[in-house]
Amino acid sequence: MQPFSPGIQPDSRIRAFIEEGVIGLAHPPAEGQIQPASLDLRLGEKAYRVRASFLPGPGRTVQERLDSLALHEIDLTRGAVLETGCVYVAELMESLALPKGLRAAANPKSSTGRLDVFTRVITDRAREFDLVEEGYEGPLFIEISPRTFPVLVRSGSRLSQIRFRAGETRLDDKALGELHERETLVSSATPSFQSGVAVSVDLAGFDGLIGYRGKHHTALVDVDRPGAYRAAEFWEPIPSDGSRALILDPDQFYILASKEAVHVPPDYAAEMTPFDALVGEFRVHYAGFFDPGFGHSAAGGTGARAVLEVRSRDVPFIIEDGQIVGRLVYEKMAARPEALYGADLKSNYQGQALKLSKHFHD
Repeated sequence: MQPFSPGIQPDSRIRAFIEEGVIGLAHPPAEGQIQPASLDLRLGEKAYRVRASFLPGPGRTVQERLDSLALHEIDLTRGAVLETGCVYVAELMESLALPKGLRAAANPKSSTGRLDVFTRVITDRAREFDLVEEGYEGPLFIEISPRTFPVLVRSGSRLSQIRFRAGETRLDDKALGELHERETLVSSATPSFQSGVAVSVDLAGFDGLIGYRGKHHTALVDVDRPGAYRAAEFWEPIPSDGSRALILDPDQFYILASKEAVHVPPDYAAEMTPFDALVGEFRVHYAGFFDPGFGHSAAGGTGARAVLEVRSRDVPFIIEDGQIVGRLVYEKMAARPEALYGADLKSNYQGQALKLSKHFHD
């Protein structure tokens, strides 16, 4: 095996991992599956409707837990509808044999988060979702729970993605400040560095809109059909009323946008993480990866807003324009990717402002 450098592993190294058997594939890689700093994960042939979400815990495999918790086995080779309010676990086409010093982390893809489909990757003997420890050898599974729209999926559908890390990759606030001076990470005149770059919500409006609210009892969304659905059939636009505030209702899903334009330099990757669970009763951003080149001039960008997938918890909660809702953690790449997010890949969300998932059109 070729030695790997410290940092987030780029596309070229992910290809090498496939050749070396670090990443096992049930089928050859699909076009566009390898992203600048991550690998899309594909659904396998089977899924299971389960009674409840679970972690296998030490000494148990995911399949052993499925044997006791599964209610129904679903054939994904011909496509299947996953209903809202239900929990499913599906096998993935990819497996891992991580060497010492290499670990991995998964996140929903941007389009998955914008559909309010909650996903988490599970490994055998796991005590945490979405994290894969060094030395892990075994299959990957994904938990899927549609929250607002029923979705149609099939073998090969890509709902989640995984990154590979070696060593300490995260920039501290001092390094973030220095990088911001060189690269302008966010468009704020006075950026706040608090274990990451603080990101706030924009409720001033975009052409008279501050966001979208998901409708209930809609038709299903085929996750593999971009541009196939009229937005008005699934989303209620939220007009700006001048108050620069929004009451988040429980059991409602919102698409909002950040006030700051975000830039991710080619030698770095970023991830959106919750700012602080104590600042409000709401959750922001299911899908957290920002690839190298996102919003950056090197990839044809002039800055791009972070789209925020927002859901209140148990009580109505008021958020206001400029309220900090998350933080961007930047990490060093092990090497510059061969392709950058944006111009190199014709990426869906380069230069975005307030934007629904790629499945919808006006």
